[in-house]
Amino acid sequence: MKAYVGVTDGEWSDFLAQRPEINEVNFWRPSSEHGFNVLVPGEPFFFKSHYPENRIVGGGFYSGFARLRLSEAWTLYGEGNGAASLDGMRRRIGFYRKVTIAPGEDPIIGCILLRDVRFFPYEERPEPPRDFKSNIVQGKSFDLGTHGEAEYFQYLLSRLIGHEVDVDLSVSWHRPGPVYGDKRLAPQRLGQTAFKAVVLNAYEGRCAITGSRIRPVLQAAHILPLPKGGEHRLDNGILLRSDVHTLFDRGYIGIDSKYRLMVSPRLRDEFGNGNEYFQCEGKEILTPRRRRDRPNAEFLEWHADTVFRR
Repeated sequence: MKAYVGVTDGEWSDFLAQRPEINEVNFWRPSSEHGFNVLVPGEPFFFKSHYPENRIVGGGFYSGFARLRLSEAWTLYGEGNGAASLDGMRRRIGFYRKVTIAPGEDPIIGCILLRDVRFFPYEERPEPPRDFKSNIVQGKSFDLGTHGEAEYFQYLLSRLIGHEVDVDLSVSWHRPGPVYGDKRLAPQRLGQTAFKAVVLNAYEGRCAITGSRIRPVLQAAHILPLPKGGEHRLDNGILLRSDVHTLFDRGYIGIDSKYRLMVSPRLRDEFGNGNEYFQCEGKEILTPRRRRDRPNAEFLEWHADTVFRR
């Protein structure tokens, strides 16, 4: 297991510490130049305050990274961005960029997305790891399987989860939940809001079937629905235009395990149209660049066997 200790803005952490009902947060970065691939979903991310306090103030579990426009981050996370308003968030981003961001501007920011967040009472905030140097500006990763302070990180995890746990630090930890398919290959589940963000990011803001880039009508669809045992996982998601999402959920269109579009004849029989889909039948849909982010073949086969109207 790996963990990351990120240096937090005091205004951001104080704002969220006063709102314990917010479970998912955006640990945003003012620039989107650098991604974040240190952790896998489910691994812990801790918040460290600046000097002179220099304490671990809380943490959460990593859900993913996305490059989002300021307005998109606000629409998805609202106060989970650590600000009371969109204007307040814009002001903080401008402060770190050392520029004034006008109300009409919509810059792209880096978003580290976290779930199951908890902040510690002020008088119960632990010191940071002993090898966390004072000149570290953004943060530092730790391999807990080889790190010398295993008991320290066990303690931090217990504080974060809310009760004492004995975790095997040689493997990734995640909260239990239903997993469909081979558990050995299953990436960890994401937060509900993060699911929308990382699917949008992985598909580069394009509908997988139509190629539409009109973001207000794009939706993160689940291949295996949550009531059927699906989870908020990137490989269980696909970005679809809202009307295409409806057709997919109702089985009028499907996707085979080789990412080719399937169109049910019942679309034409029942409604007398759907030519735009029949023209694309058998063609490969748009998929994320990284193979591991693409739809899980088992989930697609479940949809084809159970939902698709043959």
